[in-house]
Amino acid sequence: MPSHPKITFIGAGSTVFMKNVIGDVLQRPALSSATIALMDVNPQRLAESEIVAGKLARTLGAKATIETYSDQRRALENADFVVVAFQIGGYEPCTVTDFEVPKKYGLRQTIADTLGVGGIMRGLRTVPHLWKICEDMLAVCPKAILLQYVNPMAINTWAIAEKYPEIRQVGLCHSVQGTAGELARDLDIPIADIRYRAAGINHMAFYLQFEQRQADGGYRDLYPDLVRGYREGRLPKPSHWNPRCPNKVRYEMLTRLGYFVTESSEHFAEYTPYFIKEGREDLIEKYGIPLDEYPKRCIEQIAHWKSQAESYANTDTIEVSESHEYASSIMHSVWTGAPSVIYGNVRNNGCITSLPGNCAVEVPCLVDASGIQPTYVGALPSQLTALIRTNINVQELTVQALVAENRQHIYHAAMMDPHTAAELDLDQIWSLVDDLLAAHRDWLPAWASIQGA
Repeated sequence: MPSHPKITFIGAGSTVFMKNVIGDVLQRPALSSATIALMDVNPQRLAESEIVAGKLARTLGAKATIETYSDQRRALENADFVVVAFQIGGYEPCTVTDFEVPKKYGLRQTIADTLGVGGIMRGLRTVPHLWKICEDMLAVCPKAILLQYVNPMAINTWAIAEKYPEIRQVGLCHSVQGTAGELARDLDIPIADIRYRAAGINHMAFYLQFEQRQADGGYRDLYPDLVRGYREGRLPKPSHWNPRCPNKVRYEMLTRLGYFVTESSEHFAEYTPYFIKEGREDLIEKYGIPLDEYPKRCIEQIAHWKSQAESYANTDTIEVSESHEYASSIMHSVWTGAPSVIYGNVRNNGCITSLPGNCAVEVPCLVDASGIQPTYVGALPSQLTALIRTNINVQELTVQALVAENRQHIYHAAMMDPHTAAELDLDQIWSLVDDLLAAHRDWLPAWASIQGA
């Protein structure tokens, strides 16, 4: 075994995210001498990321080796860990297309990266590239662990497990730990005093327990406090990071389901048929639903990155703080054997007994020298299972379309989407899918562009 790991970052042009993950890695002594292989197809963004990674290492006094690649397979050679973070088609043209084409049919979205017609299209664009990474990994680093940070997370994780079951993979998101921090802030309780257990699917996992540690060593259920605070108008508190997103949808669903969902209100509003409806602007206003939120974020992030890139280029050191991403924790536990617990997206395989065995679930996982080991959850409450299944239907049909190269299943997936089905009739759904597939032709596998396939 080499004395230090090799960490390959595919999509290293996602510089801000790369900075967070590599900054976390280099703060861990056992990983600080790692070889960091950065790969991206955009030479300018790759060069910017190389500068940032090098300055991170100098700031932290780390002895890491920074390498850059435009060739994916070469970057993957002998890797121990592979981090993937990219967006096929980018903000322009693909994200814009995923929003503007559905609008012509009266179908409005908020984020459109996980479910709905936007999520389906992103999955069709993304999975073939993930499969190519898996193919290259089997050739040059078959024992490496794939840490996948790409949306649509559940579709991607499911599709990798279907075609490349031998790949050691985990889909990673920050919604579980991020939402726990938000709720702790709402309740004015230190996050260190919170204990929780969550399970479900990515972006639709629920806290099965959400408790506060007591002075006597016991724990107190915090759900009554959350419900009471919402009904009295004290919760949620105004957002500390995005005033467009007041987070009321999730609190409302808490009162209906009895459990709090781990992904944001702006996401959750488009995973269900209840909140975004033609002619119901009262719902949009009541729950503060930020339509077209993701394009707005993309524009803001692009502008922010331009100024940040100039700042990084003109400084010798870069301020480093610990992020709440799981990547470095996983690498540290696998490399050193020191155990940790993360929330990961993996093939179900019976972890959640009320969901299909082959779907992708988000559950607590033990990580140590043996790798990532999902834990058993059992059956979810019936109402949670029923709601989650509506999203799994869309994921399953999208994965089947990809695996079987069956265009008909793309229509079926859109037909089963809760929000799309609540707004459009069958002819509209078919026509919308045709329009989106035509608009994305250059970014899709050939079979998806052949009408009647």
